[in-house]
Amino acid sequence: MDPIALLAVATTAFVGTHFVSSTPLRGALAGAIGERGYLAVYSLAAFATLGWMIWAYGRAPVQPLWPGLRLVPAVLMPFALVFAACAIMSRSPTAIGQAGLLKAPDPARGIIRVTRHPLMWGIILWGAAHALARGDLASLLFFGGFVALAGLGTVLIDARKARGFGADWQRFAAVTSNLPFAAIAAGRNRFAFGEIGPKRIGVGLALYVALFLAHPYLFGARPY
Repeated sequence: MDPIALLAVATTAFVGTHFVSSTPLRGALAGAIGERGYLAVYSLAAFATLGWMIWAYGRAPVQPLWPGLRLVPAVLMPFALVFAACAIMSRSPTAIGQAGLLKAPDPARGIIRVTRHPLMWGIILWGAAHALARGDLASLLFFGGFVALAGLGTVLIDARKARGFGADWQRFAAVTSNLPFAAIAAGRNRFAFGEIGPKRIGVGLALYVALFLAHPYLFGARPY
């Protein structure tokens, strides 16, 4: 198979695997093999398709589509890693097992005032930055797959939470936004630096500096 076509198939498999949980197939599989069995199969499939995708990307030829915008990651990656750090170091009503936070008097705090999905937006910014910086077809397929996965993921998570938590979700959604800063710009929320805290932002920026310095050794390419 043509290497680019192989990468496209691998990317489709990787993205498609993650959307099984949003289809009736999830219930059918969980009913047949149990919840733990389903999670084991799901995790195995996700890691297997990710490995296939990485392998296919490594074999794909460089077919330029536009001059690589090499400075874009310098602008977007600090935000991507701050979003990721804040997401990992904060509690969120949209995270697995934390839906009880929807009943809190103020369910949107810290980075959640900025976006309901900080981790997903970290992935989106990371993928977009690298696709734009590389400027070739294989990179567009590879990094674009992560952008599509995270972007569609935010929509599906919102829809699933709306169905499952009704009025509590509607109250939360009314004061938050998927798009970063949209609720703040609309006057439905405010930016609260103190709730986010310098520690979370510092961790994200430290990760950016570490990855910037280690990038040539980890990935074989200079980030500038």
